[in-house]
Amino acid sequence: MPPMQQNDSHTQNAADLAASKDTRQSSASRSASPKAADEPTSITKQLLLLAIPTFGQLVAEPVFVLIDTAIIGHVSDASLAGLSLGSTVLLTAVGLCVFLAYSTTSQVAHLFGAGKRQEGFQAGFNSIWLSLCIGIALLLVLFLGAQPICAALGGRGDVLEQATIYTRMVALGVPGMLLVYTANGIFRGLQKVSITLVAAVSGAALNAVLAVLFVIVCGWGIAGSGLATCIAQWFMGLSLLTVAIAQAKREGASIRPHMSGIASAGGDGFPLFLRTLFLRIAMVATVMAATAMGDDVLAGYQIVYASWSFALNILDAAAIAGQTLVGAELGARRFNRARTLTQATARFGLWMGVIVGVCFAVIGLVAGQVFSPNPHIQSLAAVGMLVVGITFPLQGWMWALDGILIGAGDFRYLSATMAMVAAAHVAALVLLVFAIAPHLPGDAACTAALWATFGAVLMGGRGIANGLRARSDVWMKVS
Repeated sequence: MPPMQQNDSHTQNAADLAASKDTRQSSASRSASPKAADEPTSITKQLLLLAIPTFGQLVAEPVFVLIDTAIIGHVSDASLAGLSLGSTVLLTAVGLCVFLAYSTTSQVAHLFGAGKRQEGFQAGFNSIWLSLCIGIALLLVLFLGAQPICAALGGRGDVLEQATIYTRMVALGVPGMLLVYTANGIFRGLQKVSITLVAAVSGAALNAVLAVLFVIVCGWGIAGSGLATCIAQWFMGLSLLTVAIAQAKREGASIRPHMSGIASAGGDGFPLFLRTLFLRIAMVATVMAATAMGDDVLAGYQIVYASWSFALNILDAAAIAGQTLVGAELGARRFNRARTLTQATARFGLWMGVIVGVCFAVIGLVAGQVFSPNPHIQSLAAVGMLVVGITFPLQGWMWALDGILIGAGDFRYLSATMAMVAAAHVAALVLLVFAIAPHLPGDAACTAALWATFGAVLMGGRGIANGLRARSDVWMKVS
């Protein structure tokens, strides 16, 4: 827990033991009185108690991008467009490894629900060792291949130079980022999300201070922004690892690497990796479509995307809360309770989507002024945020079901359906760029069409697939 002080360690240990006792008592209470536990207000309270701290943790990554966007946007338009490409490379590469968090959450929650805490920590540390191996490999690929990768996304001239610099700097922090993913998965599965919240808030604060120091005071430009993110990610990862090691030793779990366990962790998460890969292909295709429509559309896209990534974490927090609760119930083989929690989580996600969508559209009227002094780019950001705001209720419902299915370990279904939806989205973008956009009246219309395609095809297609699956009972028996 960053920063850890020695005089706080005994207090934290006592709090953790108390939390563990309370959790076991709560589980026993739910088993003894399922009817009371299934009351809508009780379920909503459980979701909120997990979702609120989880949201605070989830926004760390988008906050880093938002901070970078706000600061770099006042350096130059080329730097802002370069940041768009560089952050897309980073988030795509690291996002492919989000299975480390989700699969770890699923495994630990199931074992936690079954009362196997030591096995849960052991599974978590298998994933931690896997994340470090993958992180080092990604560091080398991104650092050495930054320029050709950014060029492949459409970067040219000054934009390519800025994107390359940013990508190389943040690549140094990739192992730390993946360490954060896996450690978060452990604590989510244990329903100790307050630990991840403290780490995220501390990391975001450190990133903000360092970004101002390096970019504005030292004048290092986009390189300073990337370095600040790198340092903050390592700070968060090592802080969480310190707490995880202490708790694992208390439970008698081994933290040493075991090749069979690492291989098992990789094999279990591979379908989820493919699902994330297909999603990222769809997201990269979207930024490539924005690039093809011009630098102004791309800069406006970056503002909307950074804002969407931030707001989306409110919905994802609700999904992870449901995922954690349902995973524990499935581990305990309480399928009726899991069904009730799934329905409540879906409704919760829908209403959160309504609230977030309204706020997103309203904030979009002024958000562009924070990120760019260019009035044209500001107007494009406003158009994009209005369109995205309209689709947020659908997204809230879809992401809630997505989290539930991940928590159930239904990775193969999610992988297969994501492949089909991503293919449809890419096809729609090709049609938009080459057949529709040339006939649109201007950049605003192109921006609206781009985000409408994103909402209707990518988000809508996933919503249909998740909704159909949730109506059956197959997903509850997968794990």
